[in-house]
Amino acid sequence: MRRTVVLALPLLWMAVFFLAPFVIVLSIAFAEAAEGLPPYAPLLRWVGDGLPVLQLNLGNFQLLLEDPYYLDAYRRSLTVAGISAMLCLLLGYPMALAIARAPERWRSPLLLAVMLPFWTSFLLRITAWIGILQDAGWLNGALLALGLITEPLHILYTDAAMYLGITYGYLPFMVLPLYANLVKHDTALLEAAADLGAKPWRAFLQVTLPLSIPGMIAGFLLVFIPAVGEFVIPELLGGPGAQLIGRVLWTEFFQNRDWPLASALASALLLALVLPIALFQWRAARAR
Repeated sequence: MRRTVVLALPLLWMAVFFLAPFVIVLSIAFAEAAEGLPPYAPLLRWVGDGLPVLQLNLGNFQLLLEDPYYLDAYRRSLTVAGISAMLCLLLGYPMALAIARAPERWRSPLLLAVMLPFWTSFLLRITAWIGILQDAGWLNGALLALGLITEPLHILYTDAAMYLGITYGYLPFMVLPLYANLVKHDTALLEAAADLGAKPWRAFLQVTLPLSIPGMIAGFLLVFIPAVGEFVIPELLGGPGAQLIGRVLWTEFFQNRDWPLASALASALLLALVLPIALFQWRAARAR
């Protein structure tokens, strides 16, 4: 009884704020676009004898599989999210390891420094990169002053600027779970490896790195999942070719006002992210 009461509140929260909105969006995905407000036809329609008839439109999902524009947006979104998550991992792992190995009195200030950007608006932080990366911005000014370049580099509105913005924005999501994993490691294992003649790099590869895989997976997912649907950073820093699924969703919702197609895009994206993770957890549970 106590366990049921404890689990009831989070399950109710998930049902109200996750399952119910998803069911609403999924139901709109099977509707047909129409003039009016809301701009789609109802699924239940009344026929002449007064009986309700459920009319499902599968054309939106069929269009996602046939139109190369949407397929390319999905492919590019997954690619950008994967590369950004790997960049965050390469940058975040040394940071998390340094914080975990630092003296205990320094860990809290270092973690505070990692979380400090969250105290500022995400939109303002990304907008600030425009002033840094533009042709007459701070970065080009510093490089010109140091004599490293002879003319300004065009960085803003390129894929490089987009990757830089996503990596900067989501780096703390990689550092925090990695630190939570690394700080729990028993240092006696490294001492034992050193006593057995293992060099530091070999002890890291055979002891620290395997033990930190759960933290790496958690950090990768925390970066990858929101980066797939990212809209603000590609819109502000990316070029015209950065048509990720977030920008396509915005266009379908607010410019084309095709809510059924946009709902189909969102539902397919959610299922594409949730199903592999659920399968991975199921296989991990069976392995345990």
